[in-house]
Amino acid sequence: MPTHDGLAWRSFRGDSGDAEHSIIVSAPPDLPFARQLDALAQRYAEAVQSLRLDPSSAVFRRFFLSDAANQAAALRGSGLFSEPLESPVATSIVQQPPLPGGRIALHAYHIESDEALTKRELAPGHMLLEKRGLGHLWSTRLCSSLTQRQLSASAQTHEMFGKLIQTLADNGGTLADNCVRTWIYVKDVDVFYQEMAEARSELFARHGLLPETHYLASTGIEGACAHRYDVVLMDAYSIFGLLPEQVTYLNDFARLCATRDYGITFERGTRIGYADRAHALISGTASIDAAGQVVHVGNVERQLGRALDNVAALLRAGGAEPESLQHLLVYLRDPADQQRIVAILAERFPDVPCLLLRGAVCRPEWLVEVEGNACVAQHAPDLPAF
Repeated sequence: MPTHDGLAWRSFRGDSGDAEHSIIVSAPPDLPFARQLDALAQRYAEAVQSLRLDPSSAVFRRFFLSDAANQAAALRGSGLFSEPLESPVATSIVQQPPLPGGRIALHAYHIESDEALTKRELAPGHMLLEKRGLGHLWSTRLCSSLTQRQLSASAQTHEMFGKLIQTLADNGGTLADNCVRTWIYVKDVDVFYQEMAEARSELFARHGLLPETHYLASTGIEGACAHRYDVVLMDAYSIFGLLPEQVTYLNDFARLCATRDYGITFERGTRIGYADRAHALISGTASIDAAGQVVHVGNVERQLGRALDNVAALLRAGGAEPESLQHLLVYLRDPADQQRIVAILAERFPDVPCLLLRGAVCRPEWLVEVEGNACVAQHAPDLPAF
């Protein structure tokens, strides 16, 4: 339900009565950062009020900044970032300039429930939401926090995954059994992505994530944290109490090959089923064909069309339709392409909150990439309730 420029949201309410809300907020362009931050806070408050949400319903917020090194401190000092100790929120900060011309944007996720939500911090950067017997773990801002150059991209990748793996292990979980989604941001992706991807594959193999088992839904895209010498940053979503029968992996092999066919280790999409709903977590998806080749080289409009068609195929593999998307994040290599992209998105997804960001994809020939989450109703009383 869009309200005005810079603010849009979409909601899903299942048979249980619990509602999920995905909110996208952008700041007015061409203003100093402090004024954009104030405007963003005002627009976000408007959405929360319009949806009649209690502030404690906030579960996850990701802030997109144009210059994290110079803006993160001001964001951390704002009311948007700080939360009462009794109601923590998983908060992510990523340097990915919002388009057009923004210095800050926000994607927020809220859960509205008749039952009280129990939220607590398991460890720095790891917030656990306990709900109906399941533990939803949101891990954010996982990086090496380097103040001097001392670790390679490979070593940093192992370190940030190590923080997640240790938190999962401390709470009886594993990467293979409980983590379902990661977002990996790579500084200067044209240079460092391959090293990160090779390190991830090595680590996955050691932890039972193999071609004959499964990988994780993921986005690997250009982005950065506020630390000068960090070249990788990660957010992740894991579920304690997850049953194997809740999880299926999405692909349409007539359109998309398995990522392992070209040496990369992630799932195209992951479906998580619950008693009254299913979530489709769609990984970063570009203009790729069933042979793993870039399609429509040099043409951003046709690349977006192919990427969106691929997303639609992944959703249908999980029993969903594009109309069930709760939000879309769209990454552009060249911000000069944004006007053409906005027009296509408005035509194909007029009711889906979309956020455009500047972020280069892992192959230079890919001009645009998209990711999103969908939510659909289902009746599966043998599965856990959401």
